[in-house]
Amino acid sequence: MENIHNALEKLATFSSCPSDIGVTRILYTKEDLAARAYFLELSRDLGLEVKVDAIGNTFARWKGQQPDLAAIGTGSHIDAIPHSGKYDGTVGVFGGLAAIDQLQQEGFQPKRSIEVLMFTAEEPTRFGIGCLGSRVLSGQLSPASARTLSDPQGQYLNEVRKAAGFTGALDSVLLPDNYYHAFIELHIEQGPILEKEELDIGIVSKIAAPSTLKVKLKGEGGHAGCVLMPDRKDAGCAAAEIALAVEQIARSSASPDTVATTGILEIQPAAVNSIPKAAYMEIDLRDTQIETRDKALTSLQDQIRYITGKRNVEHSMELLNCDPPAICDSNLVETIQNICENLNYSSKVMISRAYHDSLFMAQRFPTTMIFIPSKDGISHRPDEYSSPRQIDKGVRVLAQTLKTLSSSFNL
Repeated sequence: MENIHNALEKLATFSSCPSDIGVTRILYTKEDLAARAYFLELSRDLGLEVKVDAIGNTFARWKGQQPDLAAIGTGSHIDAIPHSGKYDGTVGVFGGLAAIDQLQQEGFQPKRSIEVLMFTAEEPTRFGIGCLGSRVLSGQLSPASARTLSDPQGQYLNEVRKAAGFTGALDSVLLPDNYYHAFIELHIEQGPILEKEELDIGIVSKIAAPSTLKVKLKGEGGHAGCVLMPDRKDAGCAAAEIALAVEQIARSSASPDTVATTGILEIQPAAVNSIPKAAYMEIDLRDTQIETRDKALTSLQDQIRYITGKRNVEHSMELLNCDPPAICDSNLVETIQNICENLNYSSKVMISRAYHDSLFMAQRFPTTMIFIPSKDGISHRPDEYSSPRQIDKGVRVLAQTLKTLSSSFNL
C-alpha cells in the first residue's frame, strides 16, 4: 500500500468543492463512488478479499489461519460533509489498511481474520440520519425504515442506492451474531483534550447518546410594513426563540456533557419585506448519560409547545433518532492501555462526545475506539488537522491491537 499520508491527500481530491475550501463528498455521488473505487484498489493491492453489501458498506478481509472464527474488525467512514476536512473518518479507514500493511511487512500471520470496514454515510448530509450504514448492519435501523428515507430532492434511498450500483436486498445487510470478535475504530479526537494534555492516544470508554429532532413551524405571512405587531404569527420569531431555548436547556442541564445545537434553521419566503410564514429546524441534542439527555429532550419538546402556543404558530415535531450511549468493552480498553504502555505512548481513557459508527457496533459486538489528537480541537472544517506523526502513532497502536486480538481466542 502507498504511504497513508499520500493516500489521504489523494482521497481528498475526490471532492465536489475546490481544495481551498475543504472536502465535500456526499453519499452516492460521483465523488463518493470514485473514493470507494480508490479504497477497493488499495485493498486489493494488499491481497484482501472484498465484498460490498446492498447499502454500500464495504468489507476488506485479510483471511486468517482459522477463517471460521469471528473476525477482528476495524474501520470508519469516508463521506464528508460540505467544506469539511481531510481526516474525519478517513484516518480510520485508510489507517486500517495501513495497519494491515505493517503487519504483513512484519511477516505476521493472523489466526482470526482481520477486516477493514468502510461504513456507508456516517454523516447525515444526504438522508438526514447519521451512521446510516452501521445502523442497518447492526439492526438499529430496519430495512423497512431505511426504505422510507429520502434526500432533499425527494429521491428515496432505494432508488438512489440502486442507481449507484448497490442493488442487493436491504434485508441482507444485517450482520450475523458473532460476526466480529471485537471491533476497533481509529479516529481523530475532534476535540482539544489530547492536544492540550500533550497525550498521544485516547482510549474511548463511552460514546455519547445522540438525538435529532425535526421541527416544522407554520405561521402567517404578510407584508412586513402592513401587518402590525400585535397581529403577527411570525414563524421566524418562533424559530429564533426555540433556538435560544435549545441553547438554554443544554446550559442548564445537570450534566456537563449535555450539548444541543440548532444546526438547520430555514424560513420562508426568505424575503426582507415579508413576514416568515414557515420555518424548518433540525436540532441535535446529545449527552453521555441517557437520563439527562432524555430530560433535556422532554424539556425542549415542552418549550416548543409553549413557544408556538403563545405565538399562535402551528408546529409539528419528528424525532428522527434517539439512541442510547455506548459503553465500550473494558477488556479492549485495558488491552489498548497496555499496548500504549509497551510502545511508550502516553494515553488517557476518555469519553467520545461525538458519536461514530462504533456507537452502533457496540450494540452488537465488543467495541472501543482509538483517538489521536486534533489540532486546536477543530473538526468539520477545512483546517481540521492531525499531523503525520500523530497518525503514524495511531496506526501503530491499531496494528498492535489487531495483532494481539487476532492471535487470541479470548478478549
